[in-house]
Amino acid sequence: MKSPIKLSLAIVAAGLLSVSCAQKQEEVQLTKSGLNPANFQTEVNGKQTGLYTLTNANGVEACVTNFGGRLVSLMVPDREGNFVDVVLGFDSISDYINKPSDFGASIGRYANRINRGKFVLDEQEISLPTNNIDNPAYATDPENEPRFLHHLHGGPTGWQYQVYDVQQVNDSSIVLVMNSPAGDNNFPGNVVATVTYTLQPDNTLDIQYGATTDAPTVINMTNHSYFNLSGDPNKPITDELLTINSTTFTPVDATYMTTGEIVPVEGTPFDFTTAKPIGQDINAENEQIANGNGYDHNWVLDNNGQFDVPVATLSDAGTGIVMTVYTDEPGIQVYTGNFLDGSQSGKKGIVYNQRTAVCLETQHYPDSPNKPEWPTTTLRPGENYSSHTAYKFATE
Repeated sequence: MKSPIKLSLAIVAAGLLSVSCAQKQEEVQLTKSGLNPANFQTEVNGKQTGLYTLTNANGVEACVTNFGGRLVSLMVPDREGNFVDVVLGFDSISDYINKPSDFGASIGRYANRINRGKFVLDEQEISLPTNNIDNPAYATDPENEPRFLHHLHGGPTGWQYQVYDVQQVNDSSIVLVMNSPAGDNNFPGNVVATVTYTLQPDNTLDIQYGATTDAPTVINMTNHSYFNLSGDPNKPITDELLTINSTTFTPVDATYMTTGEIVPVEGTPFDFTTAKPIGQDINAENEQIANGNGYDHNWVLDNNGQFDVPVATLSDAGTGIVMTVYTDEPGIQVYTGNFLDGSQSGKKGIVYNQRTAVCLETQHYPDSPNKPEWPTTTLRPGENYSSHTAYKFATE
C-alpha cells in the first residue's frame, strides 16, 4: 500500500503532467516565417483582419493579410535548400496600422502618382487628395511643414489602409475583394475590385487583379512588395543583379512627376538591358538619379504585353535565389528603397535602412490620366479591368 505522502506526490505529478499536455496543445502554431497568426486578428473599421498562409508541395510559404491585401512574408529555398523570407514587412497588424507604409500592399485605385491630384475625365475635372511630399529633404527640416503636391498610391486612405473581404481561400490561393464606393478618395464610380494570390507548384507567386465600375473612372493596381533576395534585410540590395527588358523609360522632374517624355536607357544609369548590380550607377552624377534620389522610375517594357516573356530578373549571389517577373502591364516601377531611413523596425525587430530592398511594381505609367498619348487607365461601365503579374523563384 502506498503511503499518503507518495500518493499525494503522484497526484501532484499527474496534475502537472495534465497541465503540461494542455499547455502543449495550446502552444502557438507559428508560420514557417515565424509569424503568429493571432497578431493579425483584429477589427479595422468594423471588418475583421487575419493572416492567411499559402503553401505548395515544395515547402514554399506565402503569408497574406486582408488588411491592405498585403504579402507579409514569402519563404523560398536558397541554393542549399534553406528557406529564407525575401520580402519586408511587420510582425502584426498593429505595426501596419501604427507605422503607415506600402509594404507588400495591393495598391488601388491608382498606383503611383497623379500630377497635383487632378485630371480630366469626360470633360469633368476630378480633384483628388494629395499625399505625396514634393521634396522629402524640405519636409524633414523641422522648420518646414510638409508640402503635399501629388496624389500617390490611391491617396491618404488608399486600399493599402483598408480591409479587403476574403471571398475564397484554400491551401494555395486566396481571393480578396474591395468594394470601393464612389467618392473613395474622391474617385468617381462604385468599383468592385479583386486580387487573387496563387502559389503555384513551380514556386511562382501569381497575382491577378480585376475590377468593374458603374461610372467612368481610372484604375491602376499593383503589388508593392519590398524584395531582398539575401533573406537578410540588414544587407543592402545594391549588390543584387537586376535585368529589365526595356530600352526606354519615363523621366521625372524634381517632384518625382513624369515629364511626358519617353527616352532611351542606352548610355545612361538606367540601362539594365543586361544584368548589372543595382548599386553600380545608383549614385551617378545624373539629373534623373538626383531627381529620384536613386532609382524611383518607370521603365517602358518591351514584351508588348506578352505575359510569358520575362520583364525583369533579380538575383542574389549569396543565396543563389533568382526571381523572374512576368506581367501583361506596359510598365514597371523600380524603387530602390531610397527613403527607408532606419526609422522603422520590421519583422524580428530588424531596422529597415536605406536601400535594403527593391520594389518591382508592374503598372500603367505614372500620371497616365493626364497623358492621353500613353496607354489608358480609364475604366467604363461594362468593361472589365484586368492585370496579371507573377514572381517566379528558382536558384542558380
